[in-house]
Amino acid sequence: MIPRAPLLLGLAGTLPFIWGAITTALPDFALSAAQMIGPRFVGPYIQLFYGAVILSFMSGVLWGFATKAEGKQAATGYVLSVLPALWAFFMTGGGPTSAGIYLIAGFAGLLALDWLFSRWGLTPPWWMRLRVLLSAIVVTCLCIGVILG
Repeated sequence: MIPRAPLLLGLAGTLPFIWGAITTALPDFALSAAQMIGPRFVGPYIQLFYGAVILSFMSGVLWGFATKAEGKQAATGYVLSVLPALWAFFMTGGGPTSAGIYLIAGFAGLLALDWLFSRWGLTPPWWMRLRVLLSAIVVTCLCIGVILG
């Protein structure tokens, strides 16, 4: 069972992705929202900016897990932990469609890293249940941004 605090905070962390999907799917609503809060906070733009932030954040989480390892496994864990942040930095330019596609790939890759760190026994036992749920929400929302954006 996923503890309540990580579950609720994780789900809250998906709200910008969900908001971006809603404002992408509803252009008239997006226009009104953009006039109220700014164009950076609607449609695929909020998803792209926030997605890069979250991939970077997750690099830090993985780094923390790597501290539980020793020797070569620790070194490998540290190297792997920086990949999501580097991916976000190098791959999210070039327009909303390509950046969205690269973020989808980044979150899929992150899920693979989550699985590896879990397999190594470095994560809490509930970690993969949480990460699969959150990744499914994020990737679905990003797909909406890419397809409709």
